[in-house]
This record gives sequence, C-alpha cells and structure tokens, in this order.
Amino acid sequence: MTTKKVEIIVPPKPAHFVGDGFRVHNFIPGSSHLSMKRMDPFIMFDYNSKFHFNGSEIPRGVGVHPHRGFETVTIAYQGKVEHHDSAGGGGIIGEGDVQWMTAAKGVLHKEYHEKEWLKQGGIFQMVQLWVNLPAKDKMSPPKYQALKNSEIQKIDLAENGFVEIIAGEYQGVKGSASTFSSVNLMNAKLKSGGKAEFNFPANFNTAALVIEGNILVNGEEKAPTNHFVLFENKGENFTIEATEDSVILILSGEPLNEPIFPHGPFVMNSREEIMQAFEDFNTGKFGYLED
Repeated sequence: MTTKKVEIIVPPKPAHFVGDGFRVHNFIPGSSHLSMKRMDPFIMFDYNSKFHFNGSEIPRGVGVHPHRGFETVTIAYQGKVEHHDSAGGGGIIGEGDVQWMTAAKGVLHKEYHEKEWLKQGGIFQMVQLWVNLPAKDKMSPPKYQALKNSEIQKIDLAENGFVEIIAGEYQGVKGSASTFSSVNLMNAKLKSGGKAEFNFPANFNTAALVIEGNILVNGEEKAPTNHFVLFENKGENFTIEATEDSVILILSGEPLNEPIFPHGPFVMNSREEIMQAFEDFNTGKFGYLED
C-alpha cells in the first residue's frame, strides 16, 4: 500500500451565524479545493468551533426549514441540541452523541439549543455535515438515527487513545450508522504522542478536521486546531500523530459521480428536480411542523 499524502491544509474562514444558535466556520463548499464536486459525497461542512453562549430563556437555534435529497449529520462535542422533524424524528444530543437525519424525499426540521442547557449556557462545539444521497435514493422515505455515544463502536488503541466509528469501518469493526453509500466517519481521540493509522481506497475523497489539539500527518505535515486537512486521491494509507491530547474527525467517502444541482435547502440532480422540490414544499408535501 502507498501513502495517501496531504493535498492542502485549510485554515478556518471567518465565522458566521446560522440562525442565532450556530456560529460556524464553513469548509465545504469552500475554495475549488473544497467544492461539492471535489468532496462528493460530502457536500456541506460547517464547524461550530468552541464558542461560549450566555444563558437564555429565549429559544436559540434555527427555525423550521425544509430539506430534500441528502442527509444531515450533527456531531456534538460540547453543548446540547434538540431536533424535531415532520417525519416524527427527534431527540436531544449531547457531548459525544450524533444525530443522522435522512431528508430524502423531503422533511421540515428545526434545531435548537436544548432548553435546560440553554438556561445555563456554556461552551458549544458541533459539526454539521451534509452527505449527498445517490440519485436512486433521493426520494426514499425520511428517517432519523440517534446515536448515543455509549452505543458508538470504539476501537481501543491502548496507550495511544481510541477511535469512535460513527459510520463505515475501522480495523474490521463496522460503525453504528447505516448509510446509503460507502461513507466513513470517525473520531480519533488520541493522547499526546499517540498515533493512529487509517486506510481508505485511493479514489475516496478523504479529509480530517482537527477538533482539539495539534497533529502531525504522515510524520511531516503539521495541522493545528480548527484546521481542515484534505488528502490527495492517490494512495491508501496515512497516519495521524497527536503532538498533544487531540480529537480529530476523519471523513472518507466514495464519490457518487452524479450531477449535483443544489439550490438552498435542496440538493438534487437537475434543475427540473429542484423546481419539483419547491412545488412539493409549497403544496405541503413535506408535512407539517410547528415552529
């Protein structure tokens, strides 16, 4: 096997707010290096780096809005989020938990800071990722997967730390989430000096985000906190070494290689399908959800 080298290390863009509850750095779609096509099937990646929200009695988050044609994945590192959707999915995720919502043929959903956490406030840190669906699955029924941290498969790396497998496979162990295409998503939680090796097919679009700490990739490339590491589509193997206690989100997926036609909250394969999505939304086919 050959080494999968780093193509570019991307610093975070200036943060902006999504609603009033998520202060995010957007990585995908970003530059040409991080376009939807380049990162397929990962078509959007927002990172709420550590940010202190003051306590409040007024709900804070993003109100009711529609989605069609993809999945939203929210990974909680600090803080708590409450989700509800028009297909009946919903729940609360806290530190280490993941929610995986398949919008597919269409849902309305809303996300807010969880009520009790909101009252006190505190440090908030989350990732939201959009994963595209294959054309054949875009109009499948919506579904919702709540993954408590205690239920997420973990591989112990002894004195090096451990890897949480959200989706895909690591060292022969399958992740907890069911997916429509070949997607790997995992957190490497490494102690200072700890090292982990990863192996994905050469053609998979592969990247990493340094959530905490500082790392060394393949023994030579330094990546600090909040930086996004994009790998070349050559080679299969790479190593990550923590130069201090670190948390690294790893993502690798097989490109769908289908037309990507995004418009606002919809991601389909053609303009006609986008127009149909708006018509279906406007005629109430996404269901009902109280704001």
